[in-house]
Amino acid sequence: MFKKEIRLKYKELRDSLSENQIEELSLAIANAVLLLPIWEKTYFHIFLPIEEQKEVNTEYILHLLSGKDKEICVSKSDFETRKMKHYLLTDNTKIKKNSYNIPEPADGPDASGEVPSSKMEVVFIPLLAYDNLGNRVGYGKGFYDQFLAECNSNTIKIGLSFFEPEELISDVTTSDVQLNYCVTPNSTIKF
Repeated sequence: MFKKEIRLKYKELRDSLSENQIEELSLAIANAVLLLPIWEKTYFHIFLPIEEQKEVNTEYILHLLSGKDKEICVSKSDFETRKMKHYLLTDNTKIKKNSYNIPEPADGPDASGEVPSSKMEVVFIPLLAYDNLGNRVGYGKGFYDQFLAECNSNTIKIGLSFFEPEELISDVTTSDVQLNYCVTPNSTIKF
């Protein structure tokens, strides 16, 4: 299947989920994340969900990270350069939705709180779909592929999905970065 078809299919599948289903499935995903061999790491990057896109609610994983005293990083997207800047999430971080409804640190985060991509040890990645080889399909803007390319080769890349994998994404490119794991409500797949 091609990315364009996959995007349509999984947007429709997500649209069919109720708020209660999203919460239950997101909690099941967080419980599965607890079992991953990642907890000796320090720097974790997590996405804040776009509610309007019915993304996995990462609040449960945020609570796990916070409870384990991890350094939690969130991003701010620059749609002109298609780059993301990462900031430590603290009690003082104000979160505001941008024009694409992406929750991110409000304007003017403390520059000293900026964290380079190379410091990320674990990255939780939003996606629409993925395949049996660990290739993912996002929204097609390339933000995460660019960010993941800047990370170290040993950074653990974890997709979060409500659904099981597609057999194969036909139009994978060399700039697409593969996942190490994908966590769903029912299974954790290691690639």
